[in-house]
Amino acid sequence: MDFSDFGLHPDILDGIEVMKYPAPTPIQEQAIPYILEGRDLIGTAQTGTGKTAAFVLPILHHILTSGENDYIQALVIVPTRELAAQIDQVIEAYSYYTGVSSIAIYGGGDGKEFAREKNALTGGVDMVIATPGRLIAHINMGYVDMSRLRFLILDEADRMLDMGFMPDLTKIIDKINPRRQSLLFSATMPQEVMKLARTLLRDPAMVKIAVSKPAEGVDQSAFFITDAQKTGLLAEMLADKVGQRIIVFGSTKRSVNSLYQRLRGKGLQVGMVSSDIEQEMREKIMLDYRNRNLDVLVATDVLSRGIDVDGIDLVVNYDVPNDAEDYVHRIGRTARAARKGAAITLVSSEDMRKFKRIEAFLGKEIPRRPLPPGFSAGSSGEGSGGRSDRNRKKPPQRGGEAKRSGRPEGDRENPNRHKGHKNKPDRISGTALNEAAAPATRPAPARTEAPGGNARPTDPASSDRKKSRKRHRGSRGRGANGKPHLPPVSLQTRE
Repeated sequence: MDFSDFGLHPDILDGIEVMKYPAPTPIQEQAIPYILEGRDLIGTAQTGTGKTAAFVLPILHHILTSGENDYIQALVIVPTRELAAQIDQVIEAYSYYTGVSSIAIYGGGDGKEFAREKNALTGGVDMVIATPGRLIAHINMGYVDMSRLRFLILDEADRMLDMGFMPDLTKIIDKINPRRQSLLFSATMPQEVMKLARTLLRDPAMVKIAVSKPAEGVDQSAFFITDAQKTGLLAEMLADKVGQRIIVFGSTKRSVNSLYQRLRGKGLQVGMVSSDIEQEMREKIMLDYRNRNLDVLVATDVLSRGIDVDGIDLVVNYDVPNDAEDYVHRIGRTARAARKGAAITLVSSEDMRKFKRIEAFLGKEIPRRPLPPGFSAGSSGEGSGGRSDRNRKKPPQRGGEAKRSGRPEGDRENPNRHKGHKNKPDRISGTALNEAAAPATRPAPARTEAPGGNARPTDPASSDRKKSRKRHRGSRGRGANGKPHLPPVSLQTRE
């Protein structure tokens, strides 16, 4: 099947042709005809299947053929600022020959950014992509008119509900045209999402594509190794991959910060992204990564669904994710648009229970890799046959190897952090991001990097006391708009 078979507007087909976009993916092939017919729709598809294009292309067609351009016609609501910016970039590329306007509206920013968003909302921008909180801030000012809105799209609906956005969604939906066409896309379809769909959609069409399973092009494997040796193994793995695009996922902000410092200390071109990083710095890091000024990106799960970079060669799970579906979303960053990619998970003896749950979810065993000489297996009898880490005394840790046991549970990247925590978020400055941890020359107590960039010694005997400490950090971003249309770029399947 070809995109011309859908009967899309010629200006859209011109953009697709210039971008050398391949044939429609299954979610596009099934969803686009329903949306062109004006049907409400529920779309369930794995990450990396092209569901963004599945709704962007037909909505662009409807806007072009309507001949109207003086009011907000389409609203896309998303859970994160990364996803909002990503979808806006996709619209910008596809609409290059069309003249359709769009704006991404997402958290924080200064007064200048807020004013720019207000000008777009009151000036009749065609498509708005927004996070709930930021959009409500504009709605509360009284100047947002969506009484004529034609299209409502909820993307990553399951994640929005997980993050506690249901009250915000209800408030937004009360302000828009009840006679709109509504589309709901979600990677999973729990009961909460189905309940939301029943309240929003009228006689919706259903499209389901390979729910929550990794793309076929991902070569999955695992190393079984002790926690203390993970960084050394990772550095050895990355040494011969200069020039490749690699993402390393950690489960906590502390883990990501510590790993970033140690990899920098080993001379790798690495950047870091977590919810503690200011939005301006995050955008700079992502730009450097897209432009291949950085080879490695160390990140929390804030990027497991919200990154749009073509050609990621390798995903490494430095920490085994707590949920099997998080594993699928992480490794879904590679092998997108029918490409090939690799995903490697580092598994210690403490990770075995989580890893077995992932294998049970996938319905298959993830192949084990033999460890290089000098490394010990992280679980008894697995990998290279080394002894379990629990059954032997650990060697003294070096300054560059931060102790990983006793991690405070509250330091996890918390998807519910937007639910009104009153604690002010910590910030990591641009200066701190450029400071590398110096390699230790003699045994020393483990050191961990504070959010502000100040190292402090860690007493192993105090780990039990630290287990009770909880941290709640928020995240702030800033809006973006006022951009010129860019020349079309080669975009493969986008999320």
